[in-house]
Amino acid sequence: MIVAGIMSGTSADGINVAVVRLEGRGLRTKLQLLAHREYPYPARVRRAVLAAMNAGRASVAELARLNFLLPELYAEAVEQTLRSPRQTRKRRLPGAPREAALTCELVGCHGQTLYHQGEQAPYLGRRLSATWQVGDGSVLAARLGVPVVSDFRPADMAAGGKGAPLVPYLDYLLFRHPRRGRIVQNIGGIANLTAIPAAAKPEQVIAFDTGPGNMVIDALARELFRKPFDRDGALAGRGKINDRLLAELLRQRFFRHPPPKTAGREQFGREFTADFLRRCRGMSGHDALATATALTAGSIAASVQAIAQGARFHDFFVSGGGAKNKTLIRMLGDRLAPLGMRISTTDEHGLPSEAKEAAAFAVLAYQTWQRQASNVPSATGAGRPAILGKVSYV
Repeated sequence: MIVAGIMSGTSADGINVAVVRLEGRGLRTKLQLLAHREYPYPARVRRAVLAAMNAGRASVAELARLNFLLPELYAEAVEQTLRSPRQTRKRRLPGAPREAALTCELVGCHGQTLYHQGEQAPYLGRRLSATWQVGDGSVLAARLGVPVVSDFRPADMAAGGKGAPLVPYLDYLLFRHPRRGRIVQNIGGIANLTAIPAAAKPEQVIAFDTGPGNMVIDALARELFRKPFDRDGALAGRGKINDRLLAELLRQRFFRHPPPKTAGREQFGREFTADFLRRCRGMSGHDALATATALTAGSIAASVQAIAQGARFHDFFVSGGGAKNKTLIRMLGDRLAPLGMRISTTDEHGLPSEAKEAAAFAVLAYQTWQRQASNVPSATGAGRPAILGKVSYV
């Protein structure tokens, strides 16, 4: 089956589409990447999404309209990817025939997270966890003419899990090894890792959010330099880390909380950034950005060091936008060097880093279509395996 996966991450910078060919069943599924593309959100759409994320108050009409607008954009992104199925690292030779358009039979759409509360908290006399990803599956199915699986997180939460991370299913499928322990680290808006010991069974996989990825870095680049992000980590590379502030930040509750755990803008969004900037008074913008970058590197390294105490890990694979931040990767490499782990990107192992999460939701949709569970309870804290998502038919 050919399946298109769609991902919009917590950075809210746009839409990632991956088209994959899948065969097999369950953990014997084989994957071939056929195409992947990235599409930035129009500026007005990104502003609306960021304003709605973790907002204390929001217009019901605005939220409903976003829920119907985003699948229109998702559909256009999938159609464009199917029409022009180039991969970003593949160039067509002069005079070579154009690639034929692809068709897909199923779509897996994560949607855009506006709110995620993985921990239970009191609400109107009950204790609840809650999540909401906008992007209506029925609209997307109608536009593309194929079934859509969407809204993946609630099924895991209904089974007692935190609804995230869900990508560990793909990580285990692709990167498990009989003799080498491996850690797969995604650095998107939020950073999350999957630790797969050598010859691990699914229940031995450890996965959780390590803390901020690019989220705080991007917010400071916008606030201090009027840049959407710190390209290649060049701005942070000119600064000096404030070690005292970094140590204070790493003592915060989230970093001390044992896994499974999940994070989002609720923990590292506008309120965290505002507090970070207050703590940076008197520092240069470059020093503040260097310290924010060190926070991402330090929180990842601390997580890796904690889990590496009980198992031997050989490989460290990085994916997501943070893989392009040279300063971040250098800081991370310095902190992981004592563990003897080599850092590489998933690109070197057959899956471009920017396509990984979109490909994951293609795989999860495929499992749901076959009535196969695809959460990893040891990662999310769920009490049982769960078939994820809701199916919207044409």
